[in-house]
Amino acid sequence: MRNFKDKILTKDAMIAERARLRADGRKVVFTNGCFDILHCGHVTYLNFAREQGDALVLGLNSDASVKRNKGDGRPVNGEQDRAEVLASLECVDYVVLFDEDEPAMLIGALLPDVLVKGDDWAHYVSGREAVEAAGGKVVLAKMVAGRSTTGTIEKILKVYGERNEH
Repeated sequence: MRNFKDKILTKDAMIAERARLRADGRKVVFTNGCFDILHCGHVTYLNFAREQGDALVLGLNSDASVKRNKGDGRPVNGEQDRAEVLASLECVDYVVLFDEDEPAMLIGALLPDVLVKGDDWAHYVSGREAVEAAGGKVVLAKMVAGRSTTGTIEKILKVYGERNEH
């Protein structure tokens, strides 16, 4: 069994691995996100993404990227912790951190066969043009209603706030 920490690769190492996977004829799937507090919606989404091909590459927003996208106070969990939790999931084959606000450059470098994004992003899928121009496809995943990191944080703050008021 592969050590989950070995699934966390640099961009350059993932580009080399992508070439190997392509040579082996394996269908590579890419998705991305912050995955700050892992919940059932994330796990359902990642398993769906993995079902679209032979190997799932997860582009993970760095701490700086999450902060720019989500604001101060985020991420709750640091990038190394998030990467290791995600890498420990059976459905995730590789985790690659990226520092940009969106993963278009990473996607363009890897050119996955399938790009998966939640249907809440149907209006804009970063990297779509590069993937489709290379003959790949974009698949939108249905989101699990009522499951979000923001909702989880709000629930924690409500419970924590109520305890401190007494």
